[in-house]
Amino acid sequence: MKSKKKIMVCLLCLLLLSTPARPSATFTAFPIIGLIKEAVKKVILAIDLRIQRLQNKTIWLQNAQKKLENTLSKLKLDEISNWTQKQKDLYQNYYDELMKVKNIITYYQRIRDITKKQIRLVDEYERAWSLFQQDNHFNVDELGYMQKVYSGILNESMKNIDQIFLILDSFSTQMSDAKRLEIINAAADHIDANYDDLMLFNRQNALLSLQRAKTKNDVDAVKKFYGIPFLKP
Repeated sequence: MKSKKKIMVCLLCLLLLSTPARPSATFTAFPIIGLIKEAVKKVILAIDLRIQRLQNKTIWLQNAQKKLENTLSKLKLDEISNWTQKQKDLYQNYYDELMKVKNIITYYQRIRDITKKQIRLVDEYERAWSLFQQDNHFNVDELGYMQKVYSGILNESMKNIDQIFLILDSFSTQMSDAKRLEIINAAADHIDANYDDLMLFNRQNALLSLQRAKTKNDVDAVKKFYGIPFLKP
């Protein structure tokens, strides 16, 4: 009886060793995700507050400008010529300041668009990474490689936040509009490249899973799991 038990135990061990199984591993979330989300919240809050203040300033300037225009319209032709230089300079100052404020609001709206794409990047990462970890077509080593690639993309994207804060700070310094616009364009190009890299990597991994599907049912299951848009080039 003892010899039979030993044989059964040995057979069971051989069976377990010969059965291909996906090793279990725990992949923790990247700490940088929390940093990105926190930074994005600060950027959005700062932009919203500044836009609100600038919009209030715009309304004040427009009202002041309108009062001057009304005053001018009520003057007779001979009185217009006597309109003091001080009033003319004041009107011009209101006009110049209004144009400046409107330009700054345009900058802030552009920065907000860049920030929104940063949010989309994080959302796409979290969605894809969650799916890949559930996909039995990938082993632990492959998931580990994915994690390294994602870490690189996310770390690169964090630089966009640094650039955005640099732009926000530039409005309180003597930075020229040309230099400010250069930084904004660089940040926009950077986040576009990061986002495209992430989406391409996601798509490649999903297509690889589809290629590894061995039966029609498996193929259909992969398509349903990831969604057709996710698999389209």
